This record gives sequence, structure tokens and C-alpha cells, in this order.
Amino acid sequence: MNLFDKLPAGFFNCLASGSSNRVYSDCLLLIYHEYDREITYRIDRNRVRDAVAVYLLENHVRSLGDDGEEDGSCSQMANAVIRRFCSKEVGWLEEETDDATYEKYIMMTEQGVLLAEFLQQMMKPEREEFSSYIFQIYNILHNPGQWEEEPYVNGLRAVYRNAKQLSKALKRLATFIKKIIERMLQEGSLESLTENILEYCQGDFIREYSRLTKQQNIHIYRSYIRAELEGMRNDPALFARIAEGCCREEELDAEAGRERVLDMLQTMLQFFSEDYDQLMRDIKHKITVYLQIAIGRARFLKNRGGDARGNVERAIRILTEEMDTLGWKEALPDKLGPLFLLENNEFLDLDSLRYPRRTPGIQKADCVELEEMTEEDLERTRAAHEREAQNPYSKDKMQEYLRQVMGDRTEISSEELPMESRRDLLCALSAVAYGEENGYLVQAKEGYVETEDLLLRRFTIEKEKKEWK
Repeated sequence: MNLFDKLPAGFFNCLASGSSNRVYSDCLLLIYHEYDREITYRIDRNRVRDAVAVYLLENHVRSLGDDGEEDGSCSQMANAVIRRFCSKEVGWLEEETDDATYEKYIMMTEQGVLLAEFLQQMMKPEREEFSSYIFQIYNILHNPGQWEEEPYVNGLRAVYRNAKQLSKALKRLATFIKKIIERMLQEGSLESLTENILEYCQGDFIREYSRLTKQQNIHIYRSYIRAELEGMRNDPALFARIAEGCCREEELDAEAGRERVLDMLQTMLQFFSEDYDQLMRDIKHKITVYLQIAIGRARFLKNRGGDARGNVERAIRILTEEMDTLGWKEALPDKLGPLFLLENNEFLDLDSLRYPRRTPGIQKADCVELEEMTEEDLERTRAAHEREAQNPYSKDKMQEYLRQVMGDRTEISSEELPMESRRDLLCALSAVAYGEENGYLVQAKEGYVETEDLLLRRFTIEKEKKEWK
């Protein structure tokens, strides 16, 4: 059966181009929202007419026809709108007379309700809470007493629907995330772009996605969900009851019911085992790509004019030239020499490359009076530079940290590392970050460790064989 065999012939005519489609769509949504506080989609006709008339008056609607002539008062046009919606050609509304009071009432048809909900969803899509689907699945499987009498309807089918909804929601996010990020990264200036990027870093970007990957991480519940689904499939008595319920509800024969249940279980196990991880990797990859584009855009905006970065670069260039000319490097004490390694290219990478730009010529000479620093100022500045140069999590210090923690052992796991404080946690993370450069092999393991309100992947750190053989 075709869709248009079930709808009135002119169901979409009011929304077609050339008609007063904007007025008609607004009136349909206005009538739909009049039922928000009602227990049914049935309301007094005068109330509907008055609501539509107020809308037409406030929006200065003079005509509902195509000729541009006035159609009468707002009340008359409101009645015309109701009559058109109630016509058999359109079929959005129905009009009936109460048998007791003989008052006229307006009801929304089932197709009218669905159309209004569709228009509302198109105008302002509801944001889905991804983690709620996980909670629903976990709670259903964790409380078998709730679906013991109807294991198919209240158990397997409810879990399947929530898993399907989560899969659809993540697919939509993966498909349309480019537009979401483009809206977030719309910038009129460097400041607005920076604010948008900071909002993402603080978790404001797609809050539902952030909660799914942080507080309500699926990995906490996935093992239990898969075990319960495997139990449904491997328990002959329970599987037979589920298949029987499927045959009864879906009107299938015994063999088709068994195949349907097996297919539902296999689909969910496939989703929670592989498809979910693939979807999340795709989403994270797209987020990374588009944020890199945003960062490049921010650098472009910053480098277009004279900014703090350009001033710092010029200051460093002048300092190095002066130090070479006047021989300051040789005059510095040995302990202060590392503080002035201004041209150290140890971390040079492709991002450090910069194309030359044309600088504006000097139009007017400026004279600046230089303030001479006292001995106290020099000492205070030197002490501040020494404090800034002290990095407690440098590569060398992390190598020494691992030597002390591992001792004579060749391997240590994440559970054995001290993580009682935030400093311990930062040391562990820095040790992993510098592990390869310091001659260690870092391997990720299954499972997670929770510490300091953070969820870390389990790992092991092993000395390379060439170091301890």
C-alpha cells in the first residue's frame, strides 16, 4: 500500500508553494499547542477560532488567498482556516457536535497530530540523551522480575528498541556532526572563535555526547549487557518463552519466531561488541579533523595583524642578536645559561613553519624611554625565570621517576603505580607520555582504573629488552 492511499488527496496542499503555507503551518502548530494542557486532542471550537484570530491579528495577515485581496475580519479568516483544515480534502482537523450540550468541538486527526509533530521536530529538533538509552537497557536487564511474565514484550523487545534508538542517534550524530561543528566554529573575530573552542574543551559542545563518553561511559555497563544477552540466547527455557512471545505478538510461526529472536540478539551483540566502537571512532575522528581546521583558522586570524605572538618573536630575535653582538652568553654564570636557550629547536615540527608576510613600513618614528632595572629587580626577575624553568614533569625527571618506581623490575602495571594524589596521577601520565622517548614500551590493556574522578585505561610500562638484557 502506498502512503498516498492512506492520506486525503490534498493533505499537503496547504504547505505547497504558491499558497499561504507559512500562515497555514503556523496555524497548525498553534492549534497543536492548544492541546498541550488537555487530556485529549478535543477542544472547544470557539477557543481554537480565537487563538487563530489572535495570531492573524498579531502578524497582520490580511488575506489567505492568492489574489492579495482582503478576506474579511480576523475572526472570519480564522473560521476559514478551521473549515479548510476540517475539509475532507485536507483532513488535518475534524469538527463534531456534543450530543449533550450541542456545542461544537475541534479534534485533531491522527495524521494531523503526526504532521504537527513532524513540523515541530523540523523547526526545533529535540536533543537526544544518549546515555539514557544505556541506562534503560541496563535497568531492564538488571531487573528480570519486571519482565518475567512477558520476556519478549517487556524484556527483549524493550532492550532491542533502546539499542536501535541509540544506534540511530549515534549514526545521525556521525553523519551530521560536520554541520554541528561548523555552527559552533562560526566566528566573527578571533575572540568569538576562541570562546567556541573553549566551550568545546570544557564539555559544553554536544553535552549529551560528552556525558556518554565521560560520566555515563558505556564501557562500565557493556560487559554486563553482553553477558545478559548471551544468557538469553543460551538458556533454552528462557529462549523458548521469548520465541513463543514473539510468535504471539508478531503473528509469526514457530520457526520464523525463533529466527526473529536470534536475529535481534545477534544484532544487539554485534552493536555492543563492534559497531558502537566503530561509530565512536568515526565521531572522534571527525571532531579532531574539524577542530584542527578551527585551530588553523585561529592561527590565520592571529597572524593577519600585529599581535602578541609577533611581538614576542621580534623580541626574541632582538635579544639573540644583542647577546651574540655583546657577548652576553659568555658572561653569564653557568647555572643561568640554560635559562637563555632562546634558539633551541628541539621541538621543531611542521607546525613551526611559517610563511613570510609583508610588514607595513614605519610611518612615524616613536621614542620610548627605557627604565633601568635595579639590582633587586634583576634578582627578582632571575628567581622568577628559574621558577618558570623548573618543570616537575620533564622527560628527564620522568625517566628518573620510573627508575625509582620500577627498581630492578622490567615491567610495571598501572595498578602498581602510586596514584593517591593528583601529583601522582600527573607523574604517571607524564611517564607514559615520555615512555617511548625514555626507552620504555607502553602497552594498553583491557579495562579501566578510576582515580581522582578520572577513568584511565589500564596499561603496562616495560623496559625495552636492549636495555635490560
